[in-house]
Amino acid sequence: MNPCELYLLTPPSLDPFKFKPLLIKALDAGPVAAVQLRLKDVSDDEIRKAIDILRPVVQDHDIAFILNDRPDLAKECGCDGAHIDMADTPIELVRAQLGDDLQLGVSCYDSRDIAMKAGEKGADYITFGPFFPSKDTNIRAPVDLLSWWFEMMEIPVVATGGITAENCKPLVKAGTDFLSVSGAVWNHTGGPTQGVKSILKAIQETENEK
Repeated sequence: MNPCELYLLTPPSLDPFKFKPLLIKALDAGPVAAVQLRLKDVSDDEIRKAIDILRPVVQDHDIAFILNDRPDLAKECGCDGAHIDMADTPIELVRAQLGDDLQLGVSCYDSRDIAMKAGEKGADYITFGPFFPSKDTNIRAPVDLLSWWFEMMEIPVVATGGITAENCKPLVKAGTDFLSVSGAVWNHTGGPTQGVKSILKAIQETENEK
């Protein structure tokens, strides 16, 4: 079993110039496996601008830079992959669009069926969640989904949704490969450096208990 790793989500709204130093602090605080740029209700040009400013920071740390929702811009702008909701876009089209070299992640919420189909159709990883309260949806995924996936499939799984240093341990114990975290880092009272360190400490403590 590989140790659980940290997958950072950006806030859904940000000024890339102001966010850049916060991102650098987060990435310098400890090992991060991937950063997903997740912008809502902005123009293509604003997404391109954010990619141009933030992608080099992430890739210079030898970390994967993933773009949410827009595989076309991910390919165009030199990202390492894209993350989609399979309900929005046929996964076969996205896989063809990205080619074989870029990563493809798929949101599967609390659905075993969607997850299995995503894996069969070319996803490089899937996400389950939210596991904790989220303002984006009323869905609440059960922790045993992670255990089931870990036992059934080799494709990596990411746990997402309201995850903090205080509540993440059951997800790590259940076998998730990654914890997808946003607010617990960017809204941490000690800043993003302390936010990352707190999550990584909780992961390490749980890994030591396995």
